[in-house]
Amino acid sequence: MANYLIGDIQGCDAALQRLLDKISFSPSRDRLYLLGDLVNRGPDSLAVLRRLMGYGASACSLLGNHDLHLLAIAHGAQKPNRHDTLDDILLAADRAALLDWLRRQRLALQETFEGEDILMVHAGVLPAWNAEKTMALATEVEAVLRGPDLGDFLPQMYGNEPAGWDDSLKGTTRLRVIVNALTRLRFCTRDGQMEFDTKEGTSGAPAGYLPWFDVPGRQTAQVTVAFGHWSTLGELKRPDLLALDTGCVWGGHLSAVRLDGAAGQRPHSLIQVKCQAQQTPGLASNERKA
Repeated sequence: MANYLIGDIQGCDAALQRLLDKISFSPSRDRLYLLGDLVNRGPDSLAVLRRLMGYGASACSLLGNHDLHLLAIAHGAQKPNRHDTLDDILLAADRAALLDWLRRQRLALQETFEGEDILMVHAGVLPAWNAEKTMALATEVEAVLRGPDLGDFLPQMYGNEPAGWDDSLKGTTRLRVIVNALTRLRFCTRDGQMEFDTKEGTSGAPAGYLPWFDVPGRQTAQVTVAFGHWSTLGELKRPDLLALDTGCVWGGHLSAVRLDGAAGQRPHSLIQVKCQAQQTPGLASNERKA
């Protein structure tokens, strides 16, 4: 049995097929961990969801901002953006089953592979949260996404405020901060105030802000954090981080790492397939990455 992490697919099912062929994936033997943004901007989001749902327990998927965007559109809580490519799902005969499967996916996962603890999120983790707290807070949102109040929550999910965490937060504002951190975070201040406008790499940090993983004293420093979302991050070689959004939809690569060793292969070996651009790199920043 082999375990693989895979970065942002964004509806690029052909690239996913080539990557799975390259790693000789077998759903009867192996397990995939998808780091979110399964859908949108690529040409075949419907095929991606059908494929992953069909893998059953062999595919563990996280929810990214684009996946939540799909749920919001489907429930009438958000209007499509000009560059969305979600109509194939919204018009599909099995739409209800696909959306029900999607709403039941996770916002965070923690697993141990060969003695190494790995915390998986789509975007980031606020510096004051340790792994246990991250998992507990993710579970709060997951319960709402799976429950009868989903339609009421989705219109209130959007917004940049509050920008930071406070244990006293309650209700929708509490859930919004959790969603924003786990699915949108790139930069924050040393005390965890988030910034959402900047989409560039680490060198483009606004004054007073740091990449979330460079905040001194962050409480997840003792685990390896695997994440996607940040396609402009570039190559990041650090033992405490696995950054796997390598810009598939923008003409970069779709990437995987194997989490357990094999003959001739060490854990965390990067496996990639080259992708054809499905979106223009000059796309307006507010539409490129919500």
